[in-house]
Amino acid sequence: MIKPIEKISIAARKACLTACIRSGAQLRTFRQDDSGVLLKPMVGFLLSMLAVGGIGVDLMRMERDRTILQYTLDRAVLAAADLDQPLPPAAVVQDYLSKAGLNKYYTPPVAETGLGFKKVQSTIDTTFETHMLKFSSGQDMPLYATSRAEESIDGLEISLVLDVSGSMRSNSRLANLKVAAKDFVDTMIANTIDNKMSISIIPYATQVSLPTELMDQYNTTDEHAYSNCVNFVGSHFQTTALSTTQELDRTMHFSVWSGSDYRASANPLDSPTCEDSANREILPFQKDANTLKGFIDGLQAEGNTSIDVGMKWGTALLDPSARPAISALASGGGATVPATFNNRPAAFNDHETVKVIVLMTDGKNTNQYYVESDHREGSSDVWYNSAATGSNPRYSLYDPQRDMYWWDRMNRWEDHAYGQGSYRKCSSYSCWWQDEQGEPENVKRLSWGELFGETSLKYLYKYLYGDWMGQSSARSVWYYGVYDYWNTSTKNARTRAVCTAAKNQGIVVYTIGFEAPSSGTAVLKDCASSDAHHFDVRGLEIRDAFASIATSIRQLRLTQ
Repeated sequence: MIKPIEKISIAARKACLTACIRSGAQLRTFRQDDSGVLLKPMVGFLLSMLAVGGIGVDLMRMERDRTILQYTLDRAVLAAADLDQPLPPAAVVQDYLSKAGLNKYYTPPVAETGLGFKKVQSTIDTTFETHMLKFSSGQDMPLYATSRAEESIDGLEISLVLDVSGSMRSNSRLANLKVAAKDFVDTMIANTIDNKMSISIIPYATQVSLPTELMDQYNTTDEHAYSNCVNFVGSHFQTTALSTTQELDRTMHFSVWSGSDYRASANPLDSPTCEDSANREILPFQKDANTLKGFIDGLQAEGNTSIDVGMKWGTALLDPSARPAISALASGGGATVPATFNNRPAAFNDHETVKVIVLMTDGKNTNQYYVESDHREGSSDVWYNSAATGSNPRYSLYDPQRDMYWWDRMNRWEDHAYGQGSYRKCSSYSCWWQDEQGEPENVKRLSWGELFGETSLKYLYKYLYGDWMGQSSARSVWYYGVYDYWNTSTKNARTRAVCTAAKNQGIVVYTIGFEAPSSGTAVLKDCASSDAHHFDVRGLEIRDAFASIATSIRQLRLTQ
């Protein structure tokens, strides 16, 4: 039977309705409350900032270590690549890293050594241990550094400009110079790649002499063929260039010191302004140690000091204008320069080639003599008869005022030069009653070049013109009236000018004052590329100077 529905009281129904209303209100209030809506995004944002900050901290730590590592590695490979470094490259690199607290990154370097070069490359490719980055599930970061150093010189042209004036005979200077210069040659050749370095040696005294094959490459005047020097004018010292086509005045072959006549003997003129000995001539563009050192061994000291002329030739042989001359000397069967140098001197904008001058002197600029223009070209008023014997005249001197010829030895005037006719042999009292004597027809009118080339100026005025002009007048006309000179002041200015021209072209200039006076040292200091490029030495210290220059030239280059 169906149970009847119980009746619900009114109070119960009211309580239930009130509870429902209250629950609805609470639900509506909960739905409208937004006080915690940013909590989760804020937590996510804070975690993201922490991750980014951690990355930044680790990145800064890594960059600090990488910078220190790169700096240390650069220094390590430079030291390891030094040709004078006795330790193995691996030991040097590891030592540098250890002392910097970076030994954990050490990786053995790669080294390559050959004649005249040494290359060391060290590469570190590892990982850097992170800390903060790992909070965001990051990993260790890659750490990379590499450095390569090489001690070598791709191209090197050196001019050794060496003083061989008479004062170099004092205090064993020439002997000490020879030892130092030969050591320099050995050092440079041992530490450069074959065919990359050329050395020219320019000995200088009153003048600079050229070998005939080099002289022939320039357009010089032809007053004589006794010796090969050039008289430069002021404009030549304003530039490093020296044209092979523009005419140059050949230095006359003459002597202001000797008082002898060398024409009748086989001996060359003593102490000429321009020397004609092979051991006084320029040796251009050589690479063989024995050739260079043999030449240095043969140097001899005599004459005045012309730093300006030596420096001019030193720069000219580094200037590209000399290339046609050097190319000619490096070509053909009779080449005197190695064929590998046929394109030298290199252009000044060739950054693969270093050009260096080493200028050395023990003195200062002194007088440089030259024959004046009115006694250079054409014929002199002197005839010479090579067949004259006994007391017969070798020289006949024409006097235009008398229109007569003074016969040397016979000390008399005639109307012709001895050898152009006949004459009556005179006694101390008369000439007319003796038979005419024939004259050997070997007489020749001498050019100025021929006259001065074998007859010294002192002999000319003392024993030829002085016999009838008087010593004082003859000295004035035939000695001081024949030659002139450039003095110290002029030559100092020229030296400074050509040194400036060289430095402006990027030539590195080292200077050595070897027991030189203060005035000479001042010129050398002005000439050098910097104060550090000048050396003031005495005695065996000259070896140290050349050694320091060799080390300076062999500067290491960081190539990567």
